[in-house]
Amino acid sequence: MVQTTQPRPRFSTREKILFALLLFTLPLANPWVRGDGVGYYAYARSLIIEHRLDFAKDWQHGNESFMMGRVGADGRVHSTEYTKTGHIANIWSIGPSLLWAPFLIATHAGVLLCDRLGAHVTADGFSDPYLITMACATAIYGFLGLWLSFSLARKYFDERWAFLATLGIWWGSSLPVYMYFNPSWSHAHSAFAVALFLWYWDRTRGERTIAQWIVLGLVSGLMVDVYYPNGVVLVVPLLEAITQYGRDWNSPEGRRSEIPRLFVRHVMYVTVFIAALLPTFISRQIIFGSPLRTGYPAMQGWSWGAPPLWNVLFSSDHGMLSWTPILIFALVGLFLFWQVDPYFANYLIVAFLAFYAVVCLHPDWDGLSSFGNRFFVSLTPLFVLGLSSFFGWLTRAWNERRAAILAPCALTLFIAWNMGLIFQWGTHLIPARGPISWRDPAYNQVAVVPVQAAHTLRAYLTRRNQLMGHIEQKDVEQLKAGNSKGSK
Repeated sequence: MVQTTQPRPRFSTREKILFALLLFTLPLANPWVRGDGVGYYAYARSLIIEHRLDFAKDWQHGNESFMMGRVGADGRVHSTEYTKTGHIANIWSIGPSLLWAPFLIATHAGVLLCDRLGAHVTADGFSDPYLITMACATAIYGFLGLWLSFSLARKYFDERWAFLATLGIWWGSSLPVYMYFNPSWSHAHSAFAVALFLWYWDRTRGERTIAQWIVLGLVSGLMVDVYYPNGVVLVVPLLEAITQYGRDWNSPEGRRSEIPRLFVRHVMYVTVFIAALLPTFISRQIIFGSPLRTGYPAMQGWSWGAPPLWNVLFSSDHGMLSWTPILIFALVGLFLFWQVDPYFANYLIVAFLAFYAVVCLHPDWDGLSSFGNRFFVSLTPLFVLGLSSFFGWLTRAWNERRAAILAPCALTLFIAWNMGLIFQWGTHLIPARGPISWRDPAYNQVAVVPVQAAHTLRAYLTRRNQLMGHIEQKDVEQLKAGNSKGSK
């Protein structure tokens, strides 16, 4: 009797659960352009609607706290906002708009068609169809980053640990704020771009074809187009190259003749990478008159003398580990990953330390208005892999049965704490900027969040514009109060 093998399903049960969770949470995507998101979204809107980099309307449509100091009472953009080229100094990266573009172009075509049919929907990039599309696209990119991270993690660890780690980072880190609540910011796109890069780099490790080197170069460029600090992650292929050159040079099999061939491929990769940065170079040239000028503070103004190494991790002013403690175990797991793949682990540890150093040196290391330390959302795939590694170690250190009970219980507590803290931050129960007193959020988690959460969630889903207006007003009041204190 001939036995037939069942074809392996394209998606596992846990993957289907992840996809279902995305669909269930998609209504949380907030069609709101505010803060830094005004600058990110302006590229897509201005190019699609006006076919040029004219950001005046974007600045004028910004939220009140964004317009403070940028737009006058008469509705005109201040002259100080313009560069020598006559363009508004949009310092934010163009990459998120590149990712939004396919969705927004389709939406714009649909709006124009509906308008011709008599629907009279404003085709200016600010009406609901555009903003809903932007918000949903961001949530999708954030999810794809998680899914790629899950796919990477399950290559090295049991799928259930990769699944739990993905859920833990999805809801226990800063990611949901920028995946749903502030979707016009770049961080969810950044998590996707870094995850895509690491997933593809790992998938093609060893002998890459020329086509694979080209794709890797394009993905590397996209990663930096989306968020400049992501360039630090390129230390991974750099260390890989150094390792390969050393291995070939010292190989007893006489592989030194392979070095020129490998060098040619590396040159090709760098060339493609630079070509992929053309959107950034061109936009910088148009806006600032130089392809290499970003508009951000010059590096001599960074904290070279006394970087806040401790504060970036543990400060009440948006410390990465104090605000999102689940990342403690993700970082521990990243070091434990050395037991599974020493080379990959070393590359990722160096990448994290380099990224951490950049954040420490930056003058605005706390992210100003930030949930946790938002810069580290870029490293979502490292955290998913690290947390999977920690769960795997837990299985070996204790036993599988205990780990299967402890891991989900601990994960539930971390997620519950994080969701409560996000609620407090989003509704301004705690300050959006600057340090907080941990006594206040601890009290609120028990006495305030359980009482207000259901009502606020209902308002978020049914009367969102009104709720967002109320939240924005609170933000303006806190910002003005902070400026008033600073001027005394």
